[in-house]
Amino acid sequence: MIRIEAGLPIGRFCEILGLPRSTYHRWRTAGAKGPWPSPIVDRIEPVVEKYAGDWPAWGHRKIWAMMRADGEEASTSSVLRAMARRDLLQPAGYQRERRELAKARRAAFVVSPTRRNRVWQMDFSEFETTRGGTWRLGGICDYVAKLALACPLTTTQTARDAISCLEVARDRATDLLGHPLLQDCVDPATGELTPVVVVTDNGPASKSVGFARHMASRPEFTHVRTSVHSPQTNGVIERFFGSIKYEHLYREEIADGLDLAMHAERYLDVFNGIRPHEELGFRTPLEAYLEDPS
Repeated sequence: MIRIEAGLPIGRFCEILGLPRSTYHRWRTAGAKGPWPSPIVDRIEPVVEKYAGDWPAWGHRKIWAMMRADGEEASTSSVLRAMARRDLLQPAGYQRERRELAKARRAAFVVSPTRRNRVWQMDFSEFETTRGGTWRLGGICDYVAKLALACPLTTTQTARDAISCLEVARDRATDLLGHPLLQDCVDPATGELTPVVVVTDNGPASKSVGFARHMASRPEFTHVRTSVHSPQTNGVIERFFGSIKYEHLYREEIADGLDLAMHAERYLDVFNGIRPHEELGFRTPLEAYLEDPS
């Protein structure tokens, strides 16, 4: 080859000829196009198909994380190619929507918390069943661990419903910790109490006197509301509602409230204990929540 005999690098050779490097490489590989051997993709393809079949709402990164957790060695790009071969990738625009949702994960405070039970985000979300009318999911998520602590079902969105949701979350946190939530809020060295900041929107329930009285009676809690028209400051709970709806509820025929409650509780187990979370280093929220905070 002239270039090799002249001892010229590819860039200089193309510059002399006035030839784009892409054209040079295309000419060089003419007649020798793929498909190229891909032994790793060939090996993992049936495994990837099984995982994608079990979790059809997940993209290639979460499928890769599940495989890695089970000891299957492969890169994210290999998993992506294997899913593409079998037409298992999410529809066009899916990743763009996920990125837009991810932009909303911003705390309501100047300094973001780094420990569990420092900030909980709380909200309600509507869901219409096929025969049983419209219901409301009451959700609470820990900001740091992304753990969904509560998702009870109600027909209304009153202060009583908000209080009930908060108590469900408090009881679940107590069960997971093995001791009262209040104990986790007290510094063992100094005895200083740092209550959980419960972040809500500006709905009637969170602005009610009844809700304020309940919060005042619980030393482990303090309450702040987001700025008006600023849903991004409650992004973790909004992200949870997006996940439960698009990954599960919208894929099922939910007949009534009883059916919806069953599906919501089932998804909590998946979201908290099985579904890997990229922001947590592909750990599950339950793993992050139970990690020793000291």
